[in-house]
Amino acid sequence: MNEPQAIPPRRRLQELLAIPERQRTDEQWDEINELEISLTSANRETAAAPEQGNRQNTAAPTNQPRPNNGARDKKPFKRTHKRPPKASGP
Repeated sequence: MNEPQAIPPRRRLQELLAIPERQRTDEQWDEINELEISLTSANRETAAAPEQGNRQNTAAPTNQPRPNNGARDKKPFKRTHKRPPKASGP
């Protein structure tokens, strides 16, 4: 009946990070690693909507040419001619 309240992951991570590194146990280090991984932005997005089948940016590459967006793929223009040397004084 007296179940412990679940601690939010961010708060638990803060509690673990408050412990000096030399005093942390292996279990605490493991928990820190798991919490940091689960709280990253990329993992948060997939955890919020698991197995919906709508994955973004996972399409297989095709052999179609990429659209040319101006000079993005081009090298900058370089001058190929030089000025003639200035004439020496009178």
